Amino acid sequence: MAKGTTTADRRSLGLATTTSIVLGNMVGSGVFLLPASMAAYGAYSLMGWGVSTVGALLLAWVFANLARRLPKAGGPYAYPREAFGDFAGFQIAWIYWLSIVATNAAIAVAFASYLVIFVPALKDPVAGAIAALAASWLLTGINILGVKAAGRLQLITVVLKLTPLVVLAVFGLSHFSAATFNSGHTTEGPLSAINSTAALAMWAFLGLECATVPADHVKDPEVTIPRATLLGTVIAGVFYIVCTSVVMGIIPADVLAKSNAPFADAARVLWGDWAGYLIAGAALVSCFGALNGWILMQGQLPQAVANNGLFPKVLAKEGKSGTPVTALIVSSVIASVLILMSLGSSFGGLGQALVQMFNILILITTFFTLVPYMLCALADIVLSRRDKRASNVRMRDVVIAGAAFIFGIWACYGTGKDSLFYGTLMLLAGLPIYVWQTGKTAKAKA
Repeated sequence: MAKGTTTADRRSLGLATTTSIVLGNMVGSGVFLLPASMAAYGAYSLMGWGVSTVGALLLAWVFANLARRLPKAGGPYAYPREAFGDFAGFQIAWIYWLSIVATNAAIAVAFASYLVIFVPALKDPVAGAIAALAASWLLTGINILGVKAAGRLQLITVVLKLTPLVVLAVFGLSHFSAATFNSGHTTEGPLSAINSTAALAMWAFLGLECATVPADHVKDPEVTIPRATLLGTVIAGVFYIVCTSVVMGIIPADVLAKSNAPFADAARVLWGDWAGYLIAGAALVSCFGALNGWILMQGQLPQAVANNGLFPKVLAKEGKSGTPVTALIVSSVIASVLILMSLGSSFGGLGQALVQMFNILILITTFFTLVPYMLCALADIVLSRRDKRASNVRMRDVVIAGAAFIFGIWACYGTGKDSLFYGTLMLLAGLPIYVWQTGKTAKAKA
């Protein structure tokens, strides 16, 4: 804890702010670009959304239970470590950290995509990269100023971005066309199409666990975190299904698949150019808010792991405001490299190339995050068996956690062979770091 920082100062996040972190991190770039990603699937996309929503609610229940039993900072990392030991904890922390950094790169790319509507010059990949990097580092600076400042910004951006999208969804229902919604053509069979769309949709739910990560900064965490987790997931699920369906029912699939701003294009069809700019502005605020929330995570997680001796101690170093300055900076440097690599591959304009790149990033990131989710489901089963409550309550938790684990396996399959291959390689790449860090810790104890 930084000098001059009290426990009361640290616990500055209430239910509204904590829910906004969950909701803001989920309702980010995914909902704004996924209609284009799913355009070819038509009605199968709605089935995919339904499956992912049920799976997300199962996982939200798991994290709500875990937060009640173990309100520790680190969330998806802390629970498997408590249940299975340091090695499992490190592996989950490593791959979850990678998922956060990759998420930030994808959101920054989406931010640059929507900014093109206001600044056409950003169609140039170099200019787009500069815009994405500027947003990333500006928010890194805000998070360095303090968790409370970041939390307030998150609450404001959630309200600003949801309001115009809810209006679009409500009024867009009167222009919804079932034929347009189902105008996509995919060569995949029904089951394969549902698998693919569910995996894409699952990316939009990543972040449901975010209230558990900054537990040291949450007021009454045993109560606030479970409520925020479940509330945020329910709101996001309803919001996603209605909004994406409306957009897909307004814009034909062949046009939608090439759009780098689907919601803005739908608003333009309904009300004219001015509405397109309004929704594009909401999308920018949404991406900005989501990026802010995930940058908060990219500092809090490695700090918690470093405090437990599994990551280098330098990542636990705090600034004057009590924030993990080194972890924030290191994470943003890695995300910046990913941004430059991904945008550099799309010379010739962002447009459809961005959607393709976005799909690749989110499928790999989804795999990175599903592995911690599945281990947390198993940790919930182990920890529930240690609980002293009535056996019928434990059985309910075991059944839900088991269903969440099975869903996680199915969703991993849906991410595709490439995601499984590269994700597994990155998981194994962390092993030398674990060996080095544990050896260093053992030497210090000797």
